[in-house]
Amino acid sequence: MVIRRRARRFLIPLVLYSISAGVAAYFVHHAHSGARGIEAQQKYEAQVAELSAELDGLKTQRSEWERRIALLRSDQIDRDLLEERARVMLGRVHKNDLVIITGP
Repeated sequence: MVIRRRARRFLIPLVLYSISAGVAAYFVHHAHSGARGIEAQQKYEAQVAELSAELDGLKTQRSEWERRIALLRSDQIDRDLLEERARVMLGRVHKNDLVIITGP
């Protein structure tokens, strides 16, 4: 009888602490590696940085295209650009041009 009381005094807190430690470990594990955990947040931040770099490149490309389109407007046509586009579209070259064929 005395042994049972001592065992209960020892085992009941041990079981409760073990269960609460298990529950805490479960939540810590999922907070770190779960779908919305720290690792997922780092992956999202890396993806955001990659997409931001791509967006900056596309903005630069768009501004370049807008500048070239502005040169082709009817009120101010850049003659060099017009000649270049005409040559490309017609497949012609000037007799003084050097043509380098690079393959397919």
